[in-house]
Amino acid sequence: MSPAPTDTAVAAPLDGEASAGKPRFAGRFGRRLVGARPLIGLVLVCIAGQLLNPDFGTWDNVMNVLTRTAFIGIIAVGMCFVIIGGGIDLSVGSMAALIAGAEIVLMNALAPHVGSPLAVVLIGLTAAAAMGVLFGLIHGLLITKGSIEPFIVTLGTLGIFRAVLTWLADGGAITLDGALAEAYAPFYYGSLLGLPVPIWVFAAMALAGGFLLNSTRYGRYVQAIGSNEQVARYAAVAVDRVKTVSYALLGGCVGVATVLYVPRLGSASPTTGLLWELEAIAAVIVGGTALKGGSGSVFGTVIGAVLLSVISNILNLTSIISVYLNAAVQGVVIIVVAFLQRGRR
Repeated sequence: MSPAPTDTAVAAPLDGEASAGKPRFAGRFGRRLVGARPLIGLVLVCIAGQLLNPDFGTWDNVMNVLTRTAFIGIIAVGMCFVIIGGGIDLSVGSMAALIAGAEIVLMNALAPHVGSPLAVVLIGLTAAAAMGVLFGLIHGLLITKGSIEPFIVTLGTLGIFRAVLTWLADGGAITLDGALAEAYAPFYYGSLLGLPVPIWVFAAMALAGGFLLNSTRYGRYVQAIGSNEQVARYAAVAVDRVKTVSYALLGGCVGVATVLYVPRLGSASPTTGLLWELEAIAAVIVGGTALKGGSGSVFGTVIGAVLLSVISNILNLTSIISVYLNAAVQGVVIIVVAFLQRGRR
């Protein structure tokens, strides 16, 4: 007859499970802490901004920061998908400039033939979004079907887009007609429930992007491709199609951002969208997305975009350094974060 089980024999596996659970809990806590770093950084920077200048925390200044963040933030949402998928796009600023110029030219040409300025503006909005998707689709096809590196493709189109705009503007600026500018103004200067329209659009794009990335098969495929493209191909993932969709999505985001930006100045020039690609990439990287691809979040990207805008706003309010060095600060941030991410995938 076998001996009766003792309390010690029963307790041993439980102790083992408890000890094994501790590292798992610590691992989960560590991952959450790492994911929360952009948010923690934003809170600390906001506290520093308030201490340096009491005007930083005023409602008007907060709304100003968020409104100015909207343009780059919307583009960064699209850029997040491209970078998570292992790609890059250096042309978004030049793309925005060309879309803005082409949109204004189109609306000015349609104004004499269409009775309602609002109808002309709506046609312009649709055309701008469509141009963004088309440009992104071209990028995706050149990268996937043409087997050209994303860096080379988008570096080439960076020059093409801005050169075409400069040609359209004859080296100057393309200005929106007065009646159209008045009809277009509410898309930037208008508000809903006390919040400017660009903030609402930014929030909607961020929520839609978060849903796509976290709750759809497409989002899982993007992360799988960024982690290991060859394994994703072996797993029957349509890699080329997913990549093309990502670039088209980014192009659409650029179109939406441009639609909101045009009524701000009512014109487009060769300097429109200058360095937007730097700001968008910086927002994605600062938000915790791995530069080599495979992991990242839209929420972190949004926090990264707001964080960079807050830093720029603080520099403007306090004059710690010249405002002309804002781009240098963003460049340093990209390099530092990329250094900290080295080896991460």
